[in-house]
Amino acid sequence: MPDFLLNLNIVDGPVIYLFVGLSLAAIVYFFVRKPTAVWLLSAAVGLLAGAAFALLAVYLTDKVWDWYGTDFLPATTTWIVLSFAAVGLAIASFFGRVRWWRRVIAGIAIVVFVLTGALGVNASIGITKTMAALLGVSTEKPLDLPDANGTHPANPAGPLYQTFTPPADMPAEGTLGTVDIPNTNSGFVARPALAYVPPAGLVKNAPALPVIIQLNGMPGGPGLDDPKAMLDKLAAQNNGLAPIVVNPDQLGSPTTDPMCLDTKDRGKVETYIMKDVVPFVKKHFNVLQDPKDWTILGFSNGGECAAYFGAKYPSVFGNIADISGDEYPGVEDAYTALEFFNNDQAAYQATWPVNIMAKGTYPDTLAVFTVGALDDNFSPGVKRTYDAAVKAGMKATFTAIPGAGHDGNALDGGLSVAYAALYPRLGLSKP
Repeated sequence: MPDFLLNLNIVDGPVIYLFVGLSLAAIVYFFVRKPTAVWLLSAAVGLLAGAAFALLAVYLTDKVWDWYGTDFLPATTTWIVLSFAAVGLAIASFFGRVRWWRRVIAGIAIVVFVLTGALGVNASIGITKTMAALLGVSTEKPLDLPDANGTHPANPAGPLYQTFTPPADMPAEGTLGTVDIPNTNSGFVARPALAYVPPAGLVKNAPALPVIIQLNGMPGGPGLDDPKAMLDKLAAQNNGLAPIVVNPDQLGSPTTDPMCLDTKDRGKVETYIMKDVVPFVKKHFNVLQDPKDWTILGFSNGGECAAYFGAKYPSVFGNIADISGDEYPGVEDAYTALEFFNNDQAAYQATWPVNIMAKGTYPDTLAVFTVGALDDNFSPGVKRTYDAAVKAGMKATFTAIPGAGHDGNALDGGLSVAYAALYPRLGLSKP
C-alpha cells in the first residue's frame, strides 16, 4: 500500500467522512421503495434486532468478560449499536419481493456498515490515527544517527533556555524516524523503535538535550505522531528546544504483555530497556547525562512500565510520567502473571511500583500521574501509585483529564500535563 494511503487520518479526516456518507446513502436507498406494511415491519425488526445484538455483545465483552480491561465509552457503544442496527436493516432488505440488484447493494452495504462501525469505534478511542498504525506498520524512514561514541559536548553553565541561541538556519520542525536498537544484552525481539529530535538538536554544534524514553500501550506499537506535533509547537515557543524522545517497543508484538520484566516465556524486557536501550541512547544521541534530565514516560501498559522503571532506577530516571497506567504488571490477569513467578506471591508483588517505592529513596524525582476523569477502571490504580509516590518523597502531581476515558484524549491530555511539568524542570523554559 502506498505511503500516502497508509498515512491517511482515519480518526478525523476524509476516510471516515466518506464511509459515514456511504452508509447514510445506503440507508436512504433502502427506504426509497414502496412503503408496504411487510417492508416497514421487516425494517423495524432488522434495526431493532441489530441494535439488541450489539447491546448484548457490548454487555458481554465489557461487563461480563472484560476483554479490554476498561469500560466502553458512550461514543464507542453508540458506534457499535448504530453499525449493527444498519447491518440488521441491510439483512432485512434481502427478503421479500425485491429485485436482484437490491440484494447486491444490500450485501455491499453490510461491508460498508461494518467498516464504518470499525472506523467509528477506532475514532471514539482516538489512539490509532492512521492506516499505518492500524495495520501495525511504519512509514517513517530510518533516522540518520551519527555515532557519538559516548562523548557529548559540555553545556554552558545554566539552563538551556538561557544558554542556547538558535542559529538562523535552524529547522522549523523536528525530525522523526525509525531506529534499530541492538538487543545484544537481552535478546528481546522488539520492533523498530521511533525517535524524535527537536529543531535545536538538528543544528551544527547542537547542545546536549534532555531525553524522554516513551513506552506505548497494549495493543499497540511505537508511535510518536502526537508527541512530535505537540513538541514541535512547544519548540517553536522556546527557541527550538524540546526533549529528544525515543520510543522503543516493550511489547514485541501488538497483543503480548511481557510486563516490562525479565521472564522465561516472554523475553527479557527489563534488560532490553535498561541494558540495551538506555546505553544505545547515551551513545548515539547527543543527550544530557544527569538523571534529572532523563524521563521515563508511558501510557496504559507503558504507564505501569514507566512507574516501575522510575521507581526501581532513580539513578537513571529522575522523572516519571505515568499516563493512565496499569497499577502493577499483569493487572488484567494477576493469576496468569503469578505463573511467571512460580506462584510466589511475594516475589510477584515485589515488582509492583507501589511496593518498590515503599522501599526506595527519592530525593530528587519528579513524578507526573494523569488519568482520564471518566476512566473508572484505571483511576483507582493510578491514584494509589500517586499516593505511594508522595509517601516515598517524590515531587508528585495527580491530574484527572476532563472528559477523557482510557483513550486518545487521556493520552494527549496526559502528554500536555507532563510536558508542562517537564519543560521548566529540564531547563527548556523559564520556571
